[in-house]
Amino acid sequence: MAQRQYEFSDSDFNYFRKIADRLTGIHLADNKKELVYGRVTRRLRALRLQSFSDYIALLESGDVNELEQFTNMITTNLTSFFREMHHFDFLTQDVVPTLMKNKPRGSRIRIWSAGCSTGEEPYSIAMALRESVPGLSGWDVKILATDLDSEVLAHGAAGVYTVDRVNGIRSVYLDKYFDKGRGPNAGKVRVKEEVRNMITFRRLNLMEDWPMKGPMDVIFCRNVVIYFDKPTQTRLFAKFSNILADDGRLFVGHSEALYKVTDKFELLGKTVYKKAG
Repeated sequence: MAQRQYEFSDSDFNYFRKIADRLTGIHLADNKKELVYGRVTRRLRALRLQSFSDYIALLESGDVNELEQFTNMITTNLTSFFREMHHFDFLTQDVVPTLMKNKPRGSRIRIWSAGCSTGEEPYSIAMALRESVPGLSGWDVKILATDLDSEVLAHGAAGVYTVDRVNGIRSVYLDKYFDKGRGPNAGKVRVKEEVRNMITFRRLNLMEDWPMKGPMDVIFCRNVVIYFDKPTQTRLFAKFSNILADDGRLFVGHSEALYKVTDKFELLGKTVYKKAG
């Protein structure tokens, strides 16, 4: 193993595990030690600190800005446009048309992207709805996009991406819903205003009290709970059940399952759930 720039003890690692769990609910397994070392080391260099003990002292002082920086470092932000395309097909072909059929025309439809990262998921939802659901303009459709990481939220709210991030998107979406950058912005695209206006980006810690009251008609929480331990998952799904409309739907990631985690939901298929009962 290469020589470390900083000494990193098991005690240091365990401190970061505990504070990550307290602040974010994320459970860092034993095999994440090198990941934590790499990410926190970058922060030590930026702050010109001499040791992990110095950084721990800074966190212990309650520095709000640094606690936010730490949560940003620990959070994993892997995402892409139209990831798990079958979810968007189910949303546009089944869920939203059923909601529109059962609600008076013009009613509100609220969709929550929980753990939205840099915004690809909520923008995918918005574009899929605009493209695939007839008569959508006559309805009050809004998407709430939340994440713990303030930096990725700022990226999402701006709606600007490098061209490589949109490679593979269906041409109908790319041509209709993105503006191509020119001059100094060449090689970039920006989501068009009418799509951006459907989405509100807000910082939210899923482990804390939620300011919104709901009800939500649809919740996307994909590839988020895999970082939580089972008791935390159970509490989170109970909160989702409380804020989800009785006829609402919950979408989770392909590697996530609610079996033996919660009895609040019933599987419809392909990691889409409805409320139990």
